[in-house]
Amino acid sequence: MTDKVKKLQIGNVVLDNNLILAPMAGVTDLPFRLLCREQGAGLVCMEMVSAKAIYYHNKNTEELMEIHPGEHPVSLQLFGSDPDIISEMAKKIEERPFSILDINMGCPVPKVVNNKEGSALMKDPALVEQIITKTVKAVKKPVTVKFRKGFDDSSINAVEIAKIAEGCGAAAVTVHGRTREQYYAGNADWEIIAQVKEAVSIPVIGNGDVTDGASAKTLLEQTGCDGVMIGRAVRGNPWIFKEILHYLETGEELPQRPVEEVRDIILRHAKMELEVKGEYTAVREMRKHIGWYTVGYPNSASLRREINGMESFEELEAAVRMIFKPVNK
Repeated sequence: MTDKVKKLQIGNVVLDNNLILAPMAGVTDLPFRLLCREQGAGLVCMEMVSAKAIYYHNKNTEELMEIHPGEHPVSLQLFGSDPDIISEMAKKIEERPFSILDINMGCPVPKVVNNKEGSALMKDPALVEQIITKTVKAVKKPVTVKFRKGFDDSSINAVEIAKIAEGCGAAAVTVHGRTREQYYAGNADWEIIAQVKEAVSIPVIGNGDVTDGASAKTLLEQTGCDGVMIGRAVRGNPWIFKEILHYLETGEELPQRPVEEVRDIILRHAKMELEVKGEYTAVREMRKHIGWYTVGYPNSASLRREINGMESFEELEAAVRMIFKPVNK
């Protein structure tokens, strides 16, 4: 037996456990967050939202910020580079039913970085300080900050950014152990997460290369971090939270899921997308999700080719039922 999974407190928000769904654009929409929460995620994070887009009343942003009562607690993540706009928009949306406000300082995407937002902020610690200070003062909800190891190998400053965040009143920080230049290549540097944990007294959440119970346990033990954020490994695998929780509590892996369970979750996911986004968008959104769900299954490559041409929910459902047909024993 291993130690029981720890609860995690961020400001005045107490999570059931310390496993967190990472915010991922195009992935962590409302239906997927609900599935992850049901599977045991202690906190789910929304897709990042542009503070400027809220300021300019962008319609798509309104849809991004929809929250379902069943997914609580939920973290809403803002990105931007103007301290006044970020803090004012944080205050404007604070009445919405999210529990925690996160500031994105880790996104590596060129169009974000070229706008001096996301991970580009790590190059300007003075601006980081302004953004966090103003945002913390503007809202009563806990403010957290997500950032990387550094912008590139010549500017590894995660410890400095973490200290700034703590000094400005942030309730927790999340550290992805890669630089912006790495994107998601190579291995995450867990040592930098340990260094951040050593440097600050607020909760530190480690992010990068957690793919199962064993890697989650190793990250917690090696770094001393307070929580684990799971990103790419959750795509097509909302069960990962249940599996990691079981491993942390028992030291054992759960048996492989029956195909019927996988099929039912995919179809439920698709139906929720249908309800939220309508058939046209839902079918297109589900193409990539089904691609992730079916990795490693027989005939999955041909299904993925087929799925990219599908237009209707009926076609999608029939294809999923075909590939996940139970084997008669």
